[in-house]
Amino acid sequence: MTALVRYQAALLLRSQRWLPPFVLYAVFLGIGVQGGQPVLDSLGWAAAALLPVGAWLVRICVGNEPPAARGVVAAAAGPARAHLACLLVAPACATALGVAATVVVTLISDPASADHRTRVPPLPAAGAGLLAVLVCALLGTAVGALTAWPVLRSPGRAVPALLLAALLALVVTGSPAQAAVGGLVTGSQSGEVPVSALPLVAAVLLAAAATAVACALTSRRAP
Repeated sequence: MTALVRYQAALLLRSQRWLPPFVLYAVFLGIGVQGGQPVLDSLGWAAAALLPVGAWLVRICVGNEPPAARGVVAAAAGPARAHLACLLVAPACATALGVAATVVVTLISDPASADHRTRVPPLPAAGAGLLAVLVCALLGTAVGALTAWPVLRSPGRAVPALLLAALLALVVTGSPAQAAVGGLVTGSQSGEVPVSALPLVAAVLLAAAATAVACALTSRRAP
């Protein structure tokens, strides 16, 4: 798996197809994050914006390989393992991007509550932001895995499904991403840093289930 992951990571970097989602994320941050804003609100925005970006990165990784090369890799390592490598590289890139954004947002934001009256410790706030980033990166992986090949093969269906699923993952009550981001916003209002591992556990389970479904279908459906 290590060699497959390194191969997919190198393929992604050399293709430069990662640039559009990275630019989109920078635009999201430029719109929603400004210096001096409450730190927890800004961290919530940075985490939420990562979910569709993470889903997009999954779609890029899954379709980044030429059909002939995919066939060779699948024959050598098995189609499920080859597809799993794609689904591991995407969340790793999304998480790295989210971690960098969390550091920058924490440094430029005001360590205070939404009304700027209660001080919020920066380090615990950054830790809560990192948890939300992980949750959104994992949910983005789940969304991307279920809206790309081999689950959905038609771009006309896959792209709208990706956008709709990413939106629902952020707004539907009970979603791990909604819980993580909502916890940051609620914490900003009260001045208390949210501490809960339940959204992360749920996100891990959902991402694992979606990955398992996608990998199981790779041996049954041709690209």
